[in-house]
Amino acid sequence: MTEIMIVEDEKELVELYEQFLTKGGYKIAFKAFNGKEAIEYYDRIKEYPDVILMDHRMPIKNGISACEYILETNKKQQIIFISADDSVKTEIERMGIKFLTKPFSFKLLVNIIENELLRGKKIVCAK
Repeated sequence: MTEIMIVEDEKELVELYEQFLTKGGYKIAFKAFNGKEAIEYYDRIKEYPDVILMDHRMPIKNGISACEYILETNKKQQIIFISADDSVKTEIERMGIKFLTKPFSFKLLVNIIENELLRGKKIVCAK
């Protein structure tokens, strides 16, 4: 079963992602509400999640900083960066991460998760 880590500061969105993804057969490995929590969790775990959905703007540490740290730790980590802020798209794509613009359909998100897992690319999700 594909394990997904959700990093998002809006509790309602976390619940929505979790509900949709678990119904789709995915397992939620961990939920972090800011980049600092995500990094602390990532440093503690023995098995990395298959995919991380990463938000952009969060308190304490933003999604870009968290992605940089995670990719330094594990260059093969797949991240989907989801954001309504197109101004960071170029920076994210330079990191080799898939950028998904909000709003989006959950069908599109699942397609990206599945395609990127098959291709072995990094994916990140941000707000």
